[in-house]
Amino acid sequence: MKTKRILTMQDLSCVGQCSLTVALPILSRYGIETCVLPTAVLSNHTMFKGWSYLDLTPELPAIYENWKNNNIKFDAFLLGYLGKAELMALAEKCFDEFSCEGAPVIIDPVFADNGKLYGGFDLAYVAEMRKLIKRADIILPNVTEACFLTDTEYKEDHDEEFVKLLAEKLAALTNGTVIITGLEKDGKIGELIYRGGKSENVLLEKLPAKRHGTGDIFASVFTASYLGGASLAESCRAASQFVIDCLKNTDPDHFYGVNFEKVLSK
Repeated sequence: MKTKRILTMQDLSCVGQCSLTVALPILSRYGIETCVLPTAVLSNHTMFKGWSYLDLTPELPAIYENWKNNNIKFDAFLLGYLGKAELMALAEKCFDEFSCEGAPVIIDPVFADNGKLYGGFDLAYVAEMRKLIKRADIILPNVTEACFLTDTEYKEDHDEEFVKLLAEKLAALTNGTVIITGLEKDGKIGELIYRGGKSENVLLEKLPAKRHGTGDIFASVFTASYLGGASLAESCRAASQFVIDCLKNTDPDHFYGVNFEKVLSK
């Protein structure tokens, strides 16, 4: 069987166990040829007290030109933290020019959580992401991102019906499968999968710990599992369990991410 080749487009934080520094090793460990398109290089992610930022947007046209000259194509795409509205159009150009036939596009919007936008994002960015998800086969927003994308007031104490309503609204924006992360029910946490007017929940153990980068890890494991032939529910379960195992194996004083390497080695 031919090895699948995926392109993951997101930032590179040199220190911080997130974005490309988790996507590359995880997807590779699952046997997928993983190619990267860094949108920016950060000295470390923004949970630290300070960071440097090098915008790589101006370099993308030259990268695309060389890919075209070398006839490079991809079997799948995973998009994470983009950071700039201008990158949405460049992402669509990438799909148009470098897709193998039937290449799925998986988009994790990555711009908000806990009812608020991340620093550096605004409603103009949300509007552009709303357009981009029309190109997706699968989207992986959390509850906050789903609220912003559908212009719905965020509820801190959201229930299953509220999350399902968000999924229905998102389904009107994209023909892709909607998977909303962060659904909480009966003391568990997981995902609501919505496709073809039907919903399905995947719920696992809820841990009290929260760490940076777990959403990027979830998206990476989900994508690897799905491309390997697992169902949407199986892929969600595998990704959720991987995150749980990472949290359980992370050193207590490790504040900026999770020690996913301990789990990946197993």
